[in-house]
Amino acid sequence: MRRLVVIALLIAAAAGPLAGRAQPVKPPPKGLPPQDAEIWPFPPPDPQAWWDEKRPLAPEAANPLGGRRQGSGERPIPVDNGVDPSTYRLWGLMPLQWQLLRGSELILEVWVRPARSVRQSVVRITVRRDGKAFVQARAGFACCEAGIARRVGFDAELPDGQATAFLSLRTDPLWTAPRDVRVSEGPDISDSVCVDGAAYDLTLMIPGRARSLRRACDDAEIGQAAEALEPALRAAMGHDRRFDVIFPAGGDFAKARAAYRDLVAHGGQLKPAPQARPQPPAVEPAPDEADPMPPPRPQAPSP
Repeated sequence: MRRLVVIALLIAAAAGPLAGRAQPVKPPPKGLPPQDAEIWPFPPPDPQAWWDEKRPLAPEAANPLGGRRQGSGERPIPVDNGVDPSTYRLWGLMPLQWQLLRGSELILEVWVRPARSVRQSVVRITVRRDGKAFVQARAGFACCEAGIARRVGFDAELPDGQATAFLSLRTDPLWTAPRDVRVSEGPDISDSVCVDGAAYDLTLMIPGRARSLRRACDDAEIGQAAEALEPALRAAMGHDRRFDVIFPAGGDFAKARAAYRDLVAHGGQLKPAPQARPQPPAVEPAPDEADPMPPPRPQAPSP
């Protein structure tokens, strides 16, 4: 009897270290689809669940005007800034053509396109009628691939009080200037030609209308738009260092401002470019009422 007890203890002692070890997983059966073999031995997910499961809603900063429904007397705001809705979606932004603005709301958008690089960036400021302001920014390589290569970006709510600076841009004379301009330093001096630098495409969108401008390369051109460029780019600084590094000046356009003032002081001007397109027509803005609410969902009968 004692011998049997000793043998049982020896067997238990030998099996102890093996009990905690993971058992080897059998290889997947032959003929199993590759996507199922990768997760073997776990069962494949139900493909219908991909479509039926609820998706998380985008955060407020990523879609500040989300959830709105077009009112019966509301019309989309015509936008002609050269950016197609499909391009916006490549950058992870809601197309500007789909936005509905009401009351005192506005959207200020700035595209930065260097002349000698495929690295582009876009900053969008949204001011809502509740006083909140948001910034959305993206940067990446817009060339040579099906998508935007090395795209980085962020969506953030701006601190209280910053909306005031953007609301003051609604009446800035900049938005009555020609869409495209050329620098003319005088009647006896030929127009300058831009071969380097960066192009800035600005769009201001308010209820009922949108205005787009392009200021490229020349400091005097860019200086005219500095009142809008500076607050937009500065609002985008400090959220992502990968974005900040492409703007070493940090949104400072003091040099461009000085160039524009010097141009005007010496009798120069910004003349409309020959190929400048007209601005899109305005529409009647929607009345400043509460957002239309979706119809209530029918409730399931009580058991």
